[in-house]
Amino acid sequence: MPTSAKTMTVCTVACLVAISAYSVALGANGWLWFAWVVLGLATVGVFATGGQR
Repeated sequence: MPTSAKTMTVCTVACLVAISAYSVALGANGWLWFAWVVLGLATVGVFATGGQR
């Protein structure tokens, strides 16, 4: 697994934990979840392009 893919995975998981905690404490925010989905798709894209090397 390339370093960039590992970094993106860690960031995606950390953001998921942070957004979940925010949602529990202050209520759900649709924009935060939308941003997390975009980050998740970017992570998948890094895996897709890095897997061809």
